[in-house]
Parts: sequence; C-alpha cells; structure tokens
Amino acid sequence: MTALLNLVSAFGLAGAAGLNAYIPLLVVAILARLEVIQLRPPFDVLSSWWVIGVLGVLLLIEIVVDKVPGADHVNDVIQTFVRPVAGAILFAANAGVIADMSPVLAVVVGLLVAGGVHSAKAVARPAINITTVGTGAPVVSFLEDVVSMIASLLAILSPLLFIAFAAVVGFLVYRAVRRFRRGRAQHLAA
Repeated sequence: MTALLNLVSAFGLAGAAGLNAYIPLLVVAILARLEVIQLRPPFDVLSSWWVIGVLGVLLLIEIVVDKVPGADHVNDVIQTFVRPVAGAILFAANAGVIADMSPVLAVVVGLLVAGGVHSAKAVARPAINITTVGTGAPVVSFLEDVVSMIASLLAILSPLLFIAFAAVVGFLVYRAVRRFRRGRAQHLAA
C-alpha cells in the first residue's frame, strides 16, 4: 500500500510541476528541510538552504511574469524545458522510495506527466488571453498556482485526498473547456 501511495505522490508532484515548476519543488524542499519527509541522495540536495533560496527567487519571478499577458507566453516557452525536468526530478525523488521502479523509468514518466500538463496549459493560455483580451491571464495564472500548491501538499501529505482533488479539478477543467467550445460555436454561428 505504501508503494502505491508513493506512486500517487510522484504523479501528483509531477503534474503540479507541469503547472508551475517551482511550487512543488519548493514544497518538497521545505518539507524535507523541516524533516516532514526524507529525500534520498542525490535528491536530498533540494533541502539545502541555498537551493530553497534559489527556488524561492525563481518562484517569485514565475509568479510575476506569468500574470502578464504576452510575457506569460514567453514564460511558457522557457518553461517548456524547465517544467518537464522539474516533474522528472520530483517523480524520481518520490518514486525512488519504491524499490522495484527503475530510476530511468521514473524520470521518463515524470517528464511525460509534467510535459503533458505543461503542454495543455501552454495551448490553452493564448486562447484565454485572446478571448478575454488579456484580462484572464492573471486570474488563470493565479488559479494554476493555487492548484499546483494544493496538489503538491496533498500529494505529499494525503495522497488519497489528492486523488479526489485531481478528479474534481479534472471535472472542472472538462466543464470549462466544454463551455468555452459551446460559446465559441454559438459566436461563430451568429
């Protein structure tokens, strides 16, 4: 059962990294520093103060830049490389406690999960910016940050609650996309 919960945690952290690379990295780093979780080498370097400081600065930059229409697109292009790598690190760090999992497989799965979430976000964001004339960018970015934070904390502290949270978020995203498509079809028909 523990191995399954660790796997859920790994998927949750990698998915959260697809929205914002630095939130789950910082959450893991701080929780490891506070000895709430234990990271095995080489991932234990995340809990050093200098890594926590760098992640904090990078998170602050990400939070500001991602709220500005246009700049958010440039940020997404840059983050195309950062978010999947963060997902790979987080997945491998968490899945590393599962003795039977290959480290290479863990890295690949983390890359794919974070990369997939990032790709969906990067495709949706320009449409949101265009349809809202840029006013939706800060709102959606804030919601992404909140989801990334909650998902990161739940994935570590309560993987079963994370599953429920992910299901609710998935349902809400599905409904929002469906509503957007219906509105666009009605607009085009008029």
